[in-house]
Order: sequence, then C-alpha cells, then structure tokens
Amino acid sequence: MTEVFKALSDPGRRKILRILGQGELTAGEIGAHFEFTAPTLSHHLAALKKAELIRVRRNGTQLIYCLNTTVMQDVASAILDFLPSADLHREAEQS
Repeated sequence: MTEVFKALSDPGRRKILRILGQGELTAGEIGAHFEFTAPTLSHHLAALKKAELIRVRRNGTQLIYCLNTTVMQDVASAILDFLPSADLHREAEQS
C-alpha cells in the first residue's frame, strides 16, 4: 500500500487516474491533457504501474493504459477503514 499512496501523492498522477477513469488511452492521448515532456509522462506512468494503479496492454505497436479497478477498490476500502463505522458514530451521539 505504501507504493500506492506514494503514487497518489502527486497531483499529476491523480489527474492521470481521473482521465483513465473515462476509459483506456494511449500515452499520447494521456499526454494531450498535460504540458509534461514525454520523459516526465513516462515517469508518472511508470510510478502508477509500479503501484499497480494502472494496467498496460499492447495493441499492435501501441501501449494502452487503463485503471486497475481492483487496486482502486482496495485503496478506497483502506481509506474507509480509517473512518468510524456508522454504528460507532450513532453510539457516541447517544451518549
């Protein structure tokens, strides 16, 4: 989970994830949303891939990037674990 939160700490990477939330894209299509240089975009994509937040598949000569929804669900669940449950919250209000 450390790699996941490290990857999510960068606003550019979070924007990449939001963009990929709309569907699969090539690196060029992702890059069109940024003023990043190609090496910078490649660095961000590598960090997201290392954290397993995105998946990559080859389509001919192109690499297609998409969200790894399983890991995204695990992240959401981990964050929700920090919140008190609704029952505990209600008990505290009644006390």
